[in-house]
Amino acid sequence: MEIQYFNRGTQNVEVEKVYGDGGVKWLYQSALGRFLSGLLVKAPISVIYGELQSLAISRFKVPGFIKNFDINMSDFVAEEGRSELDPYSSFNAFFIRAFKKGARKIISEKSRMPAFSEARYYGYESITDDKLIPVKGKFLNAKELLANSKWEDTFKDGPLLLARLCPVDYHRYHFPDSGEVLDHYKVGGLYHSVNPIALREKQDIFSTNVREVTIMETENFGKLAYVEVGAICVGKIVQSTDLTTFKRGEEKGYFLFGGSTVIVIGEKGKWSPSEDIINYTSKGMETYIQLGDEVGVSK
Repeated sequence: MEIQYFNRGTQNVEVEKVYGDGGVKWLYQSALGRFLSGLLVKAPISVIYGELQSLAISRFKVPGFIKNFDINMSDFVAEEGRSELDPYSSFNAFFIRAFKKGARKIISEKSRMPAFSEARYYGYESITDDKLIPVKGKFLNAKELLANSKWEDTFKDGPLLLARLCPVDYHRYHFPDSGEVLDHYKVGGLYHSVNPIALREKQDIFSTNVREVTIMETENFGKLAYVEVGAICVGKIVQSTDLTTFKRGEEKGYFLFGGSTVIVIGEKGKWSPSEDIINYTSKGMETYIQLGDEVGVSK
């Protein structure tokens, strides 16, 4: 089954070219794959595989990967200390490549929330248990995602943005506004794939995968719960700052090898996802949005 998404930049519905498509289908749709998935999604195997992507030999995969997925490398800088002829020391160094200065514009209007990831977005004005896209709402709410009674009432029934990063995407994530961090903690769990194929077969992935949660007070959107979700073969979730204060558009962190997800939950009634995101979500389709473009508006 094809994975279709709406590309806001081109204004077209496009078909996603999935990295490791056959492996994901085997793992979640075959009897043997489902049997072995209990081992493959546990931390040691997933983390070790991710760390192998930091070996020097892994850099030889980079040219073929770029060609296969038609990645526009003119937007990105080489790894520090390396030349344009041999820009990355490993596949992981390529995976966390940074944008050139000015390659993306972060919107500055206070009432508009900029995209915190360059990714495929689902958006909801309010999460309730009967929501079915991409998974049942009972697995996509503050109580399940945050796993912390201190904060679940703050974000109950609030707006939610879910940004899915594919392996081909830019894997750094950013702050959606300026403000200060109120809390930060880690939630242990598994490393299931976050691919839509996997989500159709196992709906509790977001609430059982390993994740990091940052609670923040923002200048224009109230309190936000910012959740980075680990996925299969993600070697590590890395925070780039000391998580005290932050500026709109500033880099917050990055994922090492593997596709993954960033989820942002707000306080009920404070803001809403952008209209096109909500419209396509209702059709069961993600919206691809570049870093810094609008993903939400304050009320």
